[in-house]
Amino acid sequence: MSLKSQRRMAAEILKAGEGRIWIDPERIEDVELAISREEIRKLIHEGAIRKLQKKGVSRVRARRLHEKRKKGRRRGLGSRQGAKGARLPRKKAWMIRIRAQRRRLRELREKRIITRSVYRMLYIMAGSGAFRSVAAMERYISAHNLRRRR
Repeated sequence: MSLKSQRRMAAEILKAGEGRIWIDPERIEDVELAISREEIRKLIHEGAIRKLQKKGVSRVRARRLHEKRKKGRRRGLGSRQGAKGARLPRKKAWMIRIRAQRRRLRELREKRIITRSVYRMLYIMAGSGAFRSVAAMERYISAHNLRRRR
């Protein structure tokens, strides 16, 4: 005899899909005779019908990859996905760069290496994107003799 209706009732009672219902092969006769929800509940209580655990996705491979990436492996050009600006967004890169340049300008002004007027000029230039890096800004200062004369 088919256990379709018993399996369906057990699934509803246990709040699981029919595929996750386990019926004890040695108690099939008892399950076949159970036609009410009450009888199914009794069999669940006795352990003749059980709910199987959900199958998950193993994290073993993911953990292993994460460990390798922490060591610096698998980070080459061939392993990268997405656009160039996806790993470090252009705006974030800009923020890092401009903050470094402005910090350096502040240091130069406070140490009185550049005058206030030169500071203001370079600050505006940095904000407009004239310098790619702090080093490029330093090169510009040297090339144009903008350091304060002693």
